[in-house]
Amino acid sequence: MNIKNIKKASSAKLGTFGGVFTPSLLTILGVIMYLRFGWVVGNVGLIGTLLIVTLSTTITFLTSLSISAIATNAPVKGGGAYFLISRSLGAEIGGAVGIPLYLAQAFSVSLYVIGFSESVVAIFPALDMRWVGIVTTLVLGGLALFSTTATIKSQFFIMGLIALSLVSLVLGSPLEDSNVELWGVPAAQSVDFWQVFAIFFPAVTGIMAGVNMSGDLKNPSKSIPKGTFMAIGVGYLIYMILPVILASRADASTLIDNPLIMQEIAIWGGAIVLGIWGATLSSATGSLLGAPRVLQALANDKILPKWAGVFSKVGGKEKIPRAATLFTIAITLFTVYFGNLNLIAPVLTMFFLTTYAVLNITAATERFLGSASFRPKFKVHWVFSLLGALGCAGVMILINALATLMAFLVIGIIFVWLERRKIEATWGGLGRGVFSSIIRYALFRLEKEANAKSWRPNILVLSGSPGKRWRLIELADDITNGNALFTVTTIVSESNVPQEKVKDFEGRIMDYLANKNVQALVRVVRAPDPFSGAMHMVNSYGLGQLVPNTILLGDTRENRSLVPYSEMIRHFYKSRKNVIIVQDEGNIGFKEKKVIDIWWGGLKRNGSLMIILAYLLKNSREWQQAAVNVKMVVPNKEAYAGAKDNLDKIFEGMRTGFDYQILTAEGRNFWDIMTEESKNSDMIMMGLAVPEQEGAFEDYYVRLKDRTKSLPTKVFVLAAQEVEFDKVLI
Repeated sequence: MNIKNIKKASSAKLGTFGGVFTPSLLTILGVIMYLRFGWVVGNVGLIGTLLIVTLSTTITFLTSLSISAIATNAPVKGGGAYFLISRSLGAEIGGAVGIPLYLAQAFSVSLYVIGFSESVVAIFPALDMRWVGIVTTLVLGGLALFSTTATIKSQFFIMGLIALSLVSLVLGSPLEDSNVELWGVPAAQSVDFWQVFAIFFPAVTGIMAGVNMSGDLKNPSKSIPKGTFMAIGVGYLIYMILPVILASRADASTLIDNPLIMQEIAIWGGAIVLGIWGATLSSATGSLLGAPRVLQALANDKILPKWAGVFSKVGGKEKIPRAATLFTIAITLFTVYFGNLNLIAPVLTMFFLTTYAVLNITAATERFLGSASFRPKFKVHWVFSLLGALGCAGVMILINALATLMAFLVIGIIFVWLERRKIEATWGGLGRGVFSSIIRYALFRLEKEANAKSWRPNILVLSGSPGKRWRLIELADDITNGNALFTVTTIVSESNVPQEKVKDFEGRIMDYLANKNVQALVRVVRAPDPFSGAMHMVNSYGLGQLVPNTILLGDTRENRSLVPYSEMIRHFYKSRKNVIIVQDEGNIGFKEKKVIDIWWGGLKRNGSLMIILAYLLKNSREWQQAAVNVKMVVPNKEAYAGAKDNLDKIFEGMRTGFDYQILTAEGRNFWDIMTEESKNSDMIMMGLAVPEQEGAFEDYYVRLKDRTKSLPTKVFVLAAQEVEFDKVLI
């Protein structure tokens, strides 16, 4: 597009007065003002009405501050509030709020059309209100499909009609001799304050009319704040004057019973009728312009299912989203035919308050986190945004706690649905910043040394290629069971893998784990050999106090690797890292995961850690049906009685539910006993000797493997961390 065409396109767009102020004010001064404001004054009185107006306007004003902050931070495109939320909180939350927001906008059209139809039938009783509403919807829909600019221009004429009606009302005279009711009719006849609030609140939600036209504005970041504040100010002034006029010119009961009370009070009743018709039709048209654009934005971002992609299409010079507009017209026709003004208004209130709350939370969070990317021209302290969010939530609960719960339940269901679809958004979100702040807060409050009672495994898995040693990852996943961290580590050769390929390797492993439904951190490290790489990893990996405390690895089967392998184990122990070695001679894995045998030498160190690991495994879905058998060998029957008394007390205090068995050797070799007792087990746990002296551990480890080679999968456990593991159990 050349410069001339750019200027032409820009000039075709809307300014502050026509694009934001006019549609916002016309939506504020709409059907509720003409047909329900007298009812509001009659039920809660002058003071109650002024409170409702002030509270409603305060919430919308605080929300407008948040909207202005977000809108002046970055370029704003089509979609209004949905666009602002999704670009800050992410596609899932944006969609979860955007879909109800679209429905709220669509139902708003019904609200205004029903209001218009109600006023027409009051003057022409022979007409059927439903058919008036249907014909009106079709006419307005045709206008919205034809031209956005023509629709906006027609609103200037309508604003003149509203001004004429308000002047006519001010110049009118009292309908009857009456006293100003400060608190409405007696409590037995009146409606609850918060029910009245729910009916009135949609009157001030006009701030969305301008925001939803964001894609059609010349300068959204300038027009949205300026036009919205102007509309709120003018609307608040009018709504604070009207109750005084109404309360002083008719009794509360009259105000309640007569929806067209303004027509009777005004000096020229026809002006009120013209005002009602103009306001309701313009508000309906404004919502009929805004709602399809929210739907279009949802479709553009692929928030909706594939079949809804048609809603993203536009037509004509003004790029009107015609499919989205037709769909909105269809919803309006349905709700107009079956709807009721007093039933629709509270539903809209919940939808709008939910959207307002999320907008306020978005602005508050951005400001509180101090994100480098959040640099709005219109600066608002996060406290004001937080107050706006709390005000929305509080009012929702006071109006209807059950409806509030249902509103958030709907949003929650949509959020889960969107998250499962794994939408790939091309924009960032607040999520990473929020989590970073939480992590920072937690890291600085972690104890230097873990208390025994709060101990959890933080496992570093030396997996090599994940596909070849999957059982290591599987075991770590079962031990942590979503309640602790574990990291899958692969050491790659420096000579074969350049540094720039490391991130690609990590990405592939992450995808592989995700496909297996395993949540783990991933780290790929280059090193001359796997042993030095693993030692370097243990020395350097972690963040603050959040470092791995347990190393899980496989066995070495090559004699030439025995010395560096043993040196690596020794390094882990000296680094105070617990070691878990999975040794599986026949690659049979953990078979049915039904029986775990723990060969036990006592509660201290290795013995306690093995019990803890087995207990954690039992809490996982894969091992929950397993029987854990703790086996202990004593030399003879004389030692049996003392051992049994001791174990009875220990296991009663541990509360693990594990069975234990005391075996008497009576001259038999320990390894023969183990082979006989555990030959059919799915996992065998036993402690590992401390690898202190150089050379000695290599010989010990070779003998250990030789003596247990006929047994199924073994898990050797070495407790090295400076934690009294026995205190975790008792």
